[in-house]
This record gives sequence, structure tokens and C-alpha cells, in this order.
Amino acid sequence: MTALAGCGYNDIQRSDEQVKSAWSEVLNQYQRRNDLVPNLVNTVKGFAAQEQQVLTQVTELRSKVAASRRRRRLLNDPAAFRKFQEAQGR
Repeated sequence: MTALAGCGYNDIQRSDEQVKSAWSEVLNQYQRRNDLVPNLVNTVKGFAAQEQQVLTQVTELRSKVAASRRRRRLLNDPAAFRKFQEAQGR
């Protein structure tokens, strides 16, 4: 038994346990990151839906502004000009 104490067997066992512990921490981090993926996907989906809504609204407003620009009476009609300014403000 005393012969084994001097050959480094305990050091090998200690190193083996340290490696197992470190690898266990790596696996825990992988699992934690894997668990976060669905949250990230849902967040991106939410932002995509919001961006789609904003793009639709901007497109509609731009088309209204473009339509109001085409009217010749805009320069001579104060009410039409006021609508044009309101559309530009949005």
C-alpha cells in the first residue's frame, strides 16, 4: 500500500476528477444555451411581426402621401394642403 502512494496514483485520480468536473461544467453550459434557444426564437418572431406591422403602416402612409401629391388642387385648396401636411407629419 505504501508503494502505491509514491507512484502518483492519487495524483492521477485527482486529475481525473478535475477533468470530469470541468467537462460536467461544459455540458451544463451547453444545456443552458440549448434551453435559451426557444426564447431567442420567440423573441425574433415577435420582432419580425412588429417590423412587418411597421412596414405595412409606413407603406400605406407613403401611398397616401403620394396620392395627395398628385392632386393639382393641392396648391389652390387650403383644406387639401392641410391634409397633405398632416399626411407628411405621420
